[in-house]
Amino acid sequence: MRVHPHPIPMHYLLREVFMKQLIELLNDNNISYTLNEPMSAHTTFKIGGATDIMINVTGIGDLRIVTGACREYGIPYMILGNGSNLLVSDDGIEGAVITLDCVFKSHSVSGDTIEAGASMKLSRLCTIAMEHGLSGLEFAYGIPGTVGGAVYMNAGAYNGEIKDVIISARALTSDGSERLYTADEMQLGYRTSVFKTNGEIIMDARFQLHKDDKEAIKARMDDVMNRRKSKQPLEFPSAGSVFKRPEGAFAGTLIEQCGLKGKTVGGAQVSRKHAGFIINIGGATCDDVMELVKLVQDTVKEKTGFVLEREIIRTGR
Repeated sequence: MRVHPHPIPMHYLLREVFMKQLIELLNDNNISYTLNEPMSAHTTFKIGGATDIMINVTGIGDLRIVTGACREYGIPYMILGNGSNLLVSDDGIEGAVITLDCVFKSHSVSGDTIEAGASMKLSRLCTIAMEHGLSGLEFAYGIPGTVGGAVYMNAGAYNGEIKDVIISARALTSDGSERLYTADEMQLGYRTSVFKTNGEIIMDARFQLHKDDKEAIKARMDDVMNRRKSKQPLEFPSAGSVFKRPEGAFAGTLIEQCGLKGKTVGGAQVSRKHAGFIINIGGATCDDVMELVKLVQDTVKEKTGFVLEREIIRTGR
């Protein structure tokens, strides 16, 4: 018997077998997918190598099938929203990236509450609330994420947070059952929630708002958007605020005080407009961003004593 001089490791062979089984299952259930999909096309940073497979599920039944199969075959998976808080490895993502469509974008309004699917854009939810004369979500207008991502991170801006308005959220558990979480059970804190640790998938959320004049709501939304445009480098790809707010200070202010505005590594740059942002000025890689993040963290700690914790999520190989 001839032995290959460089035998392929068994875990690579098994991965190929299991991936073929997953693809057969997707074909049998008419679930759409693409192979080797570049993540740079699906993140606001415009950075990231390919994922092994990207799967688009259109309903809860499909989501159960896909996640159940991934667990059975040992294929890692992640749920992708708007990709607005992600920094993906230049080597891509091993396993499956799952996107939610159709039913996960639906909504319903009852009195002064709104229920919205996890893949609905947060700005769209804000607009729906305004159109129904419901106030409370103006702070979120312009946050470039989905409802699910906003709950997952407890998104916030301009003195408002998701925890201020959310009533409940429905999630898919690891055994394929559904669980309804109350606001308290979600353990919403500064840019965190129970979903960051339990791995459950947010499917929809319900928000408690209050009646107000539509024009007054729209005026507040326009004010928030104008403030964003004037202060944030929206003309460049980025992942929003890079660092969490340290207690007793503001990350952007500390970075600016350290003279780091405009500091560049490869195609990544500390924004000259808002030092709390790292932007992709052209051809930035994940390594460029991570090197710049470390440089900022080290400099700020050395010069001010503050430790900056990263808010953006680095994922992939």
